[in-house]
Amino acid sequence: MKMDARCTYCLLSRVHYEAQLSTNDTELIHKTMLAGIDVLKETYKPGVAAGVVSTAIHRKAYEMLNDEDPYFELRQLSNRIAEKVYPYAHSLVHAGDPTDEEMFRRAVLASVIGNFFDFGIMGFDVGEDVFDETFAEIFRKGLDVDDTSEMFKMLDDVVYVVDNCGEIILDTLVFDIIRKVGGKITLVVRGAPMLTDVTMENVRELELDKKVDRVLTTGSNAVGVCFEEAPAEFIDALENASLIISKGMANYETMSERNFEAIAYLLRTKCEAVAEDMGLEMGYSIAKLVR
Repeated sequence: MKMDARCTYCLLSRVHYEAQLSTNDTELIHKTMLAGIDVLKETYKPGVAAGVVSTAIHRKAYEMLNDEDPYFELRQLSNRIAEKVYPYAHSLVHAGDPTDEEMFRRAVLASVIGNFFDFGIMGFDVGEDVFDETFAEIFRKGLDVDDTSEMFKMLDDVVYVVDNCGEIILDTLVFDIIRKVGGKITLVVRGAPMLTDVTMENVRELELDKKVDRVLTTGSNAVGVCFEEAPAEFIDALENASLIISKGMANYETMSERNFEAIAYLLRTKCEAVAEDMGLEMGYSIAKLVR
């Protein structure tokens, strides 16, 4: 996905947010914002990949703040909140006597709904009962783009590139069904902390390695995937996968810059730029297979 003009103010807003997470020093926040503006001037031009700009601006913010992980506490909180609501999502996926294919569709839907929530922020002021009600409402609506039937036929050797903490707890519902039907899973997380994205530290904390067959990283703290920084083992896994599952908007922004034999994008269209790039509308629950 290429940079959209609307991405500029969204990125600067996110820089301000992470600066506030990191420090109460008003002068340092101003300096961080000014540095972000400078990076934007240097990197933003029509046709540039969105991931190039977002990675550069967040790395500069982390450098200015002298903080390699401003979102550390928020990631921990996100996982704690998501673990509390996981049983309800699990009950919806397994309700009745569904076929394996239907369970897979439901698990994908639950995972996509997880992409809609910012669990860390929600954890401050949203009770579990409110979450359950909202989750159920979106779950009843179902997927707006549903290619899960085709995806279900391609689960032999899946590379699953995950997104944020919190929602990773709901991703495990998908992992369970893939392994239930005999598929293998290569889980891919960030190579170093970036935003609220899952890292190897989170894998160990949540024992996610027990849910999959192997765990790889993207090789760096780039937003999404920077293929120039990706390890050979990860590239090889992508090239040999029966299906690549790309979770979330940041992964879409970067993975969509490459052509793959089969890649499924699981996400909620939470911004106009991503929705339009996908030829869809805002607020859609998406499980879109691209070949």
